[in-house]
Amino acid sequence: GMVGLSVGEKHFIQRGIAEDLRSDGRKRLTYRPIYVETGIIVQANGSARVKMGATDVIASVKAELGKPSPSQPDKGKVAIYIDCSPTAAPMFEGRGGEELSKELSAALQRCLLSGAGIDLSSLSIVEGKVCWGLYIDGLVVSSDGNLLDALGAAIKAALSNTGI
Repeated sequence: GMVGLSVGEKHFIQRGIAEDLRSDGRKRLTYRPIYVETGIIVQANGSARVKMGATDVIASVKAELGKPSPSQPDKGKVAIYIDCSPTAAPMFEGRGGEELSKELSAALQRCLLSGAGIDLSSLSIVEGKVCWGLYIDGLVVSSDGNLLDALGAAIKAALSNTGI
């Protein structure tokens, strides 16, 4: 379950809030520096690397022709898999990395396939016969917070870089 904060940790956090100072020296509302590079994986249809402070992630998109599912004959397919490399953070070793990989993959799948995300009907080519399948892979190279934001930005940049 959840581990509570010690009294010392609570005081440290409260003092940081009162003094508008984070542990890394930034003010509360100051963003980490953000760096985005696209087209980094030649074999992929689209790819991007995003660095937010010391968090570093890579996303790639592979597009393949396939058959739509019988339940959604007028839609294409999108599959997302996130890999939390054990070298990225000690907490990713063993089951920790697998659990976080599953959680991040599911969260990003929900975000990308909801309202403003990917319109699956735009991936349909011939209803019931042929569609595009997008296979999106994300790799956490190093983790220092904001993983979901960094992965979301990397996937968005990789999709905007995708050519078929």
